[in-house]
Amino acid sequence: MSDSAFTVTASDEQLLLQSLPTGLFIGGAWRPASDGGSFDVIDPSTEQVLLTIADATVADGAAALDAAVEAQRGWAKTAPRVRAEILRSAFELVTQRTEDFALLMTLEMGKPLAEARGEVAYGSEFLRWFSEETARISGRFATAPDGRSRLLVTKRPVGPCLFITPWNFPLAMATRKIAPAIAAGCTMVLKPAALTPLTALLFATVLQEAGLPAGVLNIIQTSRAGAVTAPLIQDPRLRKLSFTGSTEIGRRLLADAAHQVLRVSMELGGNAPLLVFDDADIDLAVDGAMLAKMRNGGEACTAANRILVQDGVAAAFTAKFVERMRLHTVARGTAPGAKMGPLVDEGTRAKVHELVIASIAEGASLALGGHYIDGPGYFYEPTVLTNVPPTARIMREEAFGPVAPIATFATEAEAVQLANDTEFGLVAYAFTRDLNRGLRLAEELEVGMLGLNTGIVSNPAAPFGGVKQSGLGREGGAEGIEEYLETRYIGIADPFSAG
Repeated sequence: MSDSAFTVTASDEQLLLQSLPTGLFIGGAWRPASDGGSFDVIDPSTEQVLLTIADATVADGAAALDAAVEAQRGWAKTAPRVRAEILRSAFELVTQRTEDFALLMTLEMGKPLAEARGEVAYGSEFLRWFSEETARISGRFATAPDGRSRLLVTKRPVGPCLFITPWNFPLAMATRKIAPAIAAGCTMVLKPAALTPLTALLFATVLQEAGLPAGVLNIIQTSRAGAVTAPLIQDPRLRKLSFTGSTEIGRRLLADAAHQVLRVSMELGGNAPLLVFDDADIDLAVDGAMLAKMRNGGEACTAANRILVQDGVAAAFTAKFVERMRLHTVARGTAPGAKMGPLVDEGTRAKVHELVIASIAEGASLALGGHYIDGPGYFYEPTVLTNVPPTARIMREEAFGPVAPIATFATEAEAVQLANDTEFGLVAYAFTRDLNRGLRLAEELEVGMLGLNTGIVSNPAAPFGGVKQSGLGREGGAEGIEEYLETRYIGIADPFSAG
């Protein structure tokens, strides 16, 4: 690749793509699909084929689970320090290959290189964080309250896991599941999103180089997700399912997982409110809103999809925010100065535009954008809607794109009511100089996470997850490894009773 961190050539792109494996990763080896099938991975900025890769079948899924089951016993007995060193080595290798991972994500997902580099830093940090948590898995020993026995509590790996990851953060969504599973001593089958599977294939080569034993991680990219993963979820040898994606699909997976009473982690949809109060630092609020709304071009479950501004500062905030959105450069992610790339596919772009048109029909005003950008590529203008009614579809449905609806409120109580008026509860953002108000919001907002005077909450050292229909469980933080551990209790007879 080019030595420059800011200039990428067509030759750089081709060299990287040619270096990638194109098979399935099962039992530590790369192999073609059992039926020889394949599918194309498309560059959303050019609509051209990047690479043609193996398309896993039901038989391939079964083989991947077989490999995970076979490796589980030995991997669970591996010393914590050994697991930790593999994760630490993987962190260093990913960091060394930042430019490769960043360019690959830009090519297959569309995000600008600057954002892709940020994802490499964020995603790799899960490897370092959980390398440090590996040796901290602990239990306890106690005397029973009646003094007649001793209580020994230990932690053990859950067992073979199935991970289903989304397309919007191809590295980070994989590492924040894979890293704690490795730390806990679990084996895995990963089904990456068909739109963005290449990053997972590159990551597998890094884990091989870091010394991960064969069968601990298996990757089965496929264009037939439901057909391939359903038999795995029904297999009694699988003990854990972790999914990041839409609430609609999450509900179906939860129903399927109930038959085997699987441990589940579900990071589902979001419809985050961003509240700006009269006493807020408006410039800080605009900065935060740009981060919360436009990170990843709005294609994030944490995106601020409902911007709620108190009446007294609504005009000032809106004027500054619209101007910042106007200056948000849209271009192919490898272009110098690009602030936003294309949306991931035509279906996503069509859904975004549909919500914009519906909002205008429902009474909203179009302050900026609202149109397709001529292709090739699935580009859409940064868009601001004002005077959006609280009943508008865009206030109730998750808009995965660069559309910011703005509505107003009069009082704190009204702001809380509007923010909580949703089935989702992943994250909220609030801008205020009043500490007491911030503490009240922390208790009253029905979310798993709150960004107070900041537009970014994601951090590998913090527990990520939501409430209501935004999911179950937490990823990251000290809590993240617990998702991959079972608690075992051993009752021990009183050692003094026989004396």
